[in-house]
Amino acid sequence: MKYISTRGGIEAVNFTQAVMMGLADDGGLLIPEQIPSVSEAELSSWRKLSYPQLAVEVMKPFIGSTIPESDFRDLVKRSYSTFDASEVIPVKQVGDIFISELFHGPTLAFKDVALQLLGNLFEYLLKRDGGKLNILGATSGDTGSAAIHGVRGKKGIDIFIMFPDGRVSPLQERQMTTVPDKNVHCIAVKGTFDDGQRVLKDVFNDLDFKRKYYLGAVNSVNWARVLAQIVYYFWSAFRVQEQTKAKRVQVSVPTGNFGDIFAGYVALRMGAPIQRLILATNENDILSRFFNTGVYSRGQVCPTLSPSMDIQVASNFERYLYYRVGKDSKKVRDLMAEFASTKSLSLSDSGDPTFAAGRGDTESTLATIRKYHREYGYILDPHTAVGVAVAEKFLCDIPTICLSTAHPAKFSAAITQALGADLAHHPTLDALVSLPTRRVTLDPKPEIIKEYMESIL
Repeated sequence: MKYISTRGGIEAVNFTQAVMMGLADDGGLLIPEQIPSVSEAELSSWRKLSYPQLAVEVMKPFIGSTIPESDFRDLVKRSYSTFDASEVIPVKQVGDIFISELFHGPTLAFKDVALQLLGNLFEYLLKRDGGKLNILGATSGDTGSAAIHGVRGKKGIDIFIMFPDGRVSPLQERQMTTVPDKNVHCIAVKGTFDDGQRVLKDVFNDLDFKRKYYLGAVNSVNWARVLAQIVYYFWSAFRVQEQTKAKRVQVSVPTGNFGDIFAGYVALRMGAPIQRLILATNENDILSRFFNTGVYSRGQVCPTLSPSMDIQVASNFERYLYYRVGKDSKKVRDLMAEFASTKSLSLSDSGDPTFAAGRGDTESTLATIRKYHREYGYILDPHTAVGVAVAEKFLCDIPTICLSTAHPAKFSAAITQALGADLAHHPTLDALVSLPTRRVTLDPKPEIIKEYMESIL
């Protein structure tokens, strides 16, 4: 399997080169040259596998011969041994919706599913091929802590994580800033997540700096992040099929950066038994507006109870756009240039029946948390509540799964606001309160971030 850029400006690379490159050198995003198809016989055999076994089978075609299968099986096994659920991802029926709990990893967020593997993958490749890696990431909340916990203490790796100062939950910030390992560097940027994401792309587009300092990416611009997330769409669909005997399911995905739901799009194209993806946004609804109107238009970031989705520029949208315009790299370049200059782009086609889309605002988020606690004794985190609230608008004659992206204890203020008391706790998070923190506060400017990195490296 080879990887190309959405903008068509690089020579094709193999899987391990794609992992280490992160953002494509032409400013685009790396995608596989083709999406493999899964036969009915393969689907039937995959249903019987454990999560680590399924992960290997789903990802093998994308990796090819770049990593021996025995080594990759070991990487996967070690990555998911850190999860506190024996099945890795439990799928539970709660009322009319099935909840796929993606939050049983070390940082209690769905990002662990990909970043535990990516951290081990980086370490494996550096040990095998030599060299070092300096990771630069931007987070709206959960990516940062998951990335840090994936690479903390690993030889040959330093990690720099930018997060919007005052715009992540206190516990999300503590999960990053209390990590004492010397290879971890936390940067609070004076602005929004979009500011951090913009700086990240600007720094990566400085190719001299990227090569001099061996920059790598852990954000979902890194294809390996998306690849690892494809697996749980197959897994969740299989578990629900076991319970319902349904031929297909639909999956609701709370999303801001489009990476998680893009993984579902790839799974669907591969042949996963998924009929439709339901895209759920909060008030920062650039994505739901696009799928309902064809217009992708940037607005102002609005702080909400679901801060990991407070995003107005979804970096993974470009990957989807590539397929939406018929794999036409020139058209992608033109549309992204138009968006960069006017903050808007539009498509005049008839839409995509693969997606339904809706918005869950603060009122519906709180109401959904209250309803599911009152009726089912189940506490949803505010991001999952957005996904459930929107999913309820599209219930039909096939089972509906909602991806649950974080443990509710990470968002105690929202839970308290919804339920009148802080009812969601987790010992891992409670232990963070008394730990010392380390961070710097910087302006979101590429030159400033590069100067800080150079002072460390």
